Amino acid sequence: MEKVRLNNGVEMPILGFGVYQINDAVQCERAVSVALETGYRSIDTAAAYHNEQAVGAAIAQSGIPRGQLFITTKLWISDAGEEKAFKEFEKSMKNLGLDYLDLYLIHQPYGDIYGSWRAMEKLYKQGLIRAIGVSNFQPDRLMDLLIHNDITPAVNQIETHPYHQQVETQQFLIDQGVQIESWGPFAEGRNNLFKNKLLQSIGDRYGKSIAQVVLRWLVQRKVVAIPKSVTESRIRKNFDIFDFELSPEDVESISTLDLKRSAFFDHRDPKIVTLLSNIH
Repeated sequence: MEKVRLNNGVEMPILGFGVYQINDAVQCERAVSVALETGYRSIDTAAAYHNEQAVGAAIAQSGIPRGQLFITTKLWISDAGEEKAFKEFEKSMKNLGLDYLDLYLIHQPYGDIYGSWRAMEKLYKQGLIRAIGVSNFQPDRLMDLLIHNDITPAVNQIETHPYHQQVETQQFLIDQGVQIESWGPFAEGRNNLFKNKLLQSIGDRYGKSIAQVVLRWLVQRKVVAIPKSVTESRIRKNFDIFDFELSPEDVESISTLDLKRSAFFDHRDPKIVTLLSNIH
């Protein structure tokens, strides 16, 4: 498995498995088990997904040595703040059945993110977390956090897919030493991504699916990706992207799909801030 080296030297698999919206515990545990059997070693969950226990059960049953796994979870808005963050971290660790975490992210750029970051810095310095980072932070929010704290976030997990390619933001993150990670690599199928003629034509030339082309495109850009599926065949196919390479012409043609806007919502929209902040 290809890996990226984070700004503190920790190595992270460039392809992982995400469990967003896998709400059924049995289904989630099964999906993670299939992913681990397939060869995925990075699993991404969050307290807000309410499936950390299922992820932990799959990890425990896998028999894979802990040192070979890279486990990520996230701190939700309602749990922001230094005191709350410590408690929520302990709860997540209990749910996952782990004694340390590979990556802990602030899930959204709202609430007492500074208190949360202070707690995460302390947990990191205690060796309970190997790397700390953020999710959904726009460049200005990330720079603000970076300037006023001791530890630079190792990762920023943001919406990144062919319709929202984040080219400028990725360069900003590179300049700051922060690894970009994609959530929603398939845009959840929006804008008919899985029927896109350009992506299909590229896939046909390599004998690959549109999903495989998208993941290969991200990997070649050095963007960490965490595709999600509950279908065994798709979980396995999404992992099968390391036996081909897109040409520069392919990459250039995919760049024409960039709409430079979210396929979901704007994190700076006051209505979205209110909506997400009211979720507990």
